[in-house]
Amino acid sequence: MPSTIALVDDDRNILASVTMLLESEGYKVRSFPDGAEALKSLVAQPADLAVLDIKMPRMDGMELLQKLRAKSAMPVIFLTSKDDESDELLGLGLGADDYITKPFSQRLLLARIKALLRRADPSPKAGAEPDLIARGRLEMAPSRHTCTWDGRPVNLTVTEFLLLKALAARPGHVKSRDNLIDAAYGETIYVDDRTIDSHIKRLRRKFREVDTEFNMIETLYGVGYRYREE
Repeated sequence: MPSTIALVDDDRNILASVTMLLESEGYKVRSFPDGAEALKSLVAQPADLAVLDIKMPRMDGMELLQKLRAKSAMPVIFLTSKDDESDELLGLGLGADDYITKPFSQRLLLARIKALLRRADPSPKAGAEPDLIARGRLEMAPSRHTCTWDGRPVNLTVTEFLLLKALAARPGHVKSRDNLIDAAYGETIYVDDRTIDSHIKRLRRKFREVDTEFNMIETLYGVGYRYREE
């Protein structure tokens, strides 16, 4: 079945041109001119991936992203203003998996969409890893995209899940930010180091909502991160 992409932007030209591009690549597209209309539809029926703009009438992209994250781990690409670092960091902090700055190349957007859908695909691959990763109180099931701590569910986005999996794969071993970028985004996608830092902060926050004493992800300043050995 073709993947369904939700486009949310008040610029009708962007909606029309990106819809045409994605449909030519075989995707189904649901487009929305504002966040309020998109929220009603996506809560009732999530898409496989959503692309959200920030500045929109009735409900902006920040509020929409926050409300979606309370309901769903659907992959989200955030569209930010050019060189607006605060928008990028806030979007990542609210749970976006990736971001692209405007004006953007349609081919770049298409490449990011394809990459994120591949990362989100839970179907087993030949020679794939075991379906359960157990590290003390942490359990992760990659094929089902589920994560628990002490038996309690922790809802992670695609990017958060891949980062945690990379860290938990070898407890005690340090992962540089470049290592984590490769694990979560792939070697062909460039993202800034601060993107990883934002995702790690959100990961910690989610686990501390389940266990206030969670401290398994350590920062080694100037080096990277590691998952502690229990």
